[in-house]
Amino acid sequence: MAARKQNWDDFRYFLAVARTGTLSAAAERLATEHTTVARHIQSLEHDLNSRLFHKSNVGYILTPAGQRVLETAETIESAYMLSRAASDSEENEIEGVVRIGAPDAFGSMFLAPRMHELMQKNPRLEIEIFAAPRIFSLWKREADIAISLSSAEHLRIASRRLTDYRLFVYGTRSYVDRAPAIQSVKDLESHPFVGYVEEGLFAPELNYFDIIGPKLQPHIRSSALLPQVFTTLGGNALGILPAYIAASFRELVPVLPDEICLTRSFHLHVHQDHRRAAHIKVVANFIAGLVQSNQALFLGENMSA
Repeated sequence: MAARKQNWDDFRYFLAVARTGTLSAAAERLATEHTTVARHIQSLEHDLNSRLFHKSNVGYILTPAGQRVLETAETIESAYMLSRAASDSEENEIEGVVRIGAPDAFGSMFLAPRMHELMQKNPRLEIEIFAAPRIFSLWKREADIAISLSSAEHLRIASRRLTDYRLFVYGTRSYVDRAPAIQSVKDLESHPFVGYVEEGLFAPELNYFDIIGPKLQPHIRSSALLPQVFTTLGGNALGILPAYIAASFRELVPVLPDEICLTRSFHLHVHQDHRRAAHIKVVANFIAGLVQSNQALFLGENMSA
């Protein structure tokens, strides 16, 4: 590839289209015209002698060749950001797109409402939160930062333990008041529960019922946590929920908290090749600090019974 063909600008425009799906959205992100975006895409396709996008009714979709170029472009992006971080002075603003992959409830209910604190200090940052009940691959560039329930097993992944968090059995106050009295773990066997679809568990740490009692089985199942939260809020079932989520809903009360308390952990992962990039580093540090300052929330301290 000739030097001109390694121009970062072409890859920058390519990444914008790949991430937004349309020329107009990419142009808005890059503060330019859609014709300029199209020209850079055409230039890159010509230089690489490959068609990188299929144009459809829903926008621009990567071709197989485009998928391969995406990995290269993101590697170039990381190297570019790293070189910027090494040469920039402290007064320069942090900029760039950072993708965070996180479990659905953590990403939606804890992280997303607090991201404005980071954006106020770094207005040129762009954050993309992928909140879903799944494991995000840093190797496939599905995320720049991944939050998971276990430590990293690969040597090329930089990992840090964020916090332990506790889970309790919860029900609405109205359900607990009208349902048969619950004085022991055995009493729970006569109550309906909501839980995970077993074959859909994305982490073994989410298999709670075998630990609490072999006779306990969820009557309603979901592949994600948020539907379980709102099913429990419906007032007709009990759910095993994280304390940091239940704290947002006054009507939820813990059931047998002294007898049933599960502990799990959140871990933050960044690929070794990217962890020194300024925009990724500042977001990772922000998340770690945010979690640390909310330890009581995650541990269910000062929880009302």
